[in-house]
Amino acid sequence: MWQELAVAISLVMIIEGLLPFIAPGRWREVILNVAHSNDRQIRIIGLISMLSGLALLYWVR
Repeated sequence: MWQELAVAISLVMIIEGLLPFIAPGRWREVILNVAHSNDRQIRIIGLISMLSGLALLYWVR
């Protein structure tokens, strides 16, 4: 179980690192836009992201 968790976290880190590696200028713009968003918008984006990940995990498994 711990090995699977480590693999999952590693994959998240790889995916999260793609945009800053490929397009650092665009990544900076995205971060600045998020910084200017209100808490509700950020929570909705987080919820959508979690539900999408859950649906993908369910579909793959």
